[in-house]
Amino acid sequence: MIDSVSERFSELETVPDLAVQSLRCDLLVWWESNGRHDIPWKLLPDGSRPRPGEPLDPFGVWVAEVMLQQTQLAVVLPYWHRWMAAFPNLGALAAASEHDVLMLWQGLGYYARARRLHAGARQLVAAAPPSPAGNGDPWPRMLEGWMALPGIGRSTAGSILSSAFDRPFAILDGNVQRVLARLVAYPVALKRELAGFWRLSETLLDPRRPRAFNQALMDLGAGVCTPRQPACGACPWQPHCAAYAAGDPGRFPVKDTPPPVPFQVIGVGVVSDAAGRVLIDQRLPEGLLGGLWEFPGGKQEPGEAIEATIRRELREELAIEVTVGEELIILEHAYSHKRLRFVVHLCRWRSGEPQPLASQQVRWVAPQELASYPFPAANARIIAALQARIAAG
Repeated sequence: MIDSVSERFSELETVPDLAVQSLRCDLLVWWESNGRHDIPWKLLPDGSRPRPGEPLDPFGVWVAEVMLQQTQLAVVLPYWHRWMAAFPNLGALAAASEHDVLMLWQGLGYYARARRLHAGARQLVAAAPPSPAGNGDPWPRMLEGWMALPGIGRSTAGSILSSAFDRPFAILDGNVQRVLARLVAYPVALKRELAGFWRLSETLLDPRRPRAFNQALMDLGAGVCTPRQPACGACPWQPHCAAYAAGDPGRFPVKDTPPPVPFQVIGVGVVSDAAGRVLIDQRLPEGLLGGLWEFPGGKQEPGEAIEATIRRELREELAIEVTVGEELIILEHAYSHKRLRFVVHLCRWRSGEPQPLASQQVRWVAPQELASYPFPAANARIIAALQARIAAG
């Protein structure tokens, strides 16, 4: 079976005037009638579609591609519009504070993406070629230039270049991987043959219309060749698809058995002082949630009561002593790599000047001021519970 797949790769790479031309034509004809033609960063400022070779705003495309790395299009759209209103160009983003960047990203998750966009904007502005008018073009035209920016891999770089400049660079995001794995009915986990799939994506790419072809390929994966119950009857590649011919396209791409997702219980303290202020700290500037604010706490140790966890964590991380009071809320939150249960208690500050021993900074704030700080999604529910408790007296 592996040999037949290798032969399938070879066949598509060496006979472009037959199989490849047919695949390109069939996909683009389908896309003209069925594709997503209203994506704002894929349109000109007047809302019209660009002509072949006509450039689009690289800034809007770049922002969208980074947002889409972990998030679906429907969720990204309102965030993208708000972002572009606040930071309409590269210079505006480069000049912004990290606080404002994270506030605008709040709720979208995977906050490292926002920090990387911010750092990338400053990197591009710093490297922009000088010009008498001060308007040197900062935008890379090759993969290496984009991949030198934080958080940009080969597929994202190729998508930016093809979308913004109509340059012939292939892509291999999750949708495209699934489509191509089914096209050749690849029988083992796709990650074992990524080089072959990159060659296949490059071979199939229409060099005359790379922007349209890549978008068509993504639209096919998003709307027809879906992870479950693919709509094979509506697929323009059905006659070419080895997975469809095998009778079970949903079986592809084959996946390795995922490792078990670890589960942790986190004790959280909402610490108040005599003036009614609450204590928050800012996470260190790394990791998925780096730079965000949160209520302090940490992981429960085996056999440890949650009240003891909260007292210990606040002593170790903030050098303070607290009295742990009643439970405020219990909530669960799932990340891609772990599941967390937050057990949150109201606490009263007893002694010790709060110190950022495991964070960037700590701050006493009035409860009504919490909305001015960027928090992870789970902390937003804690804030809502706190506000409800205050309102109830």
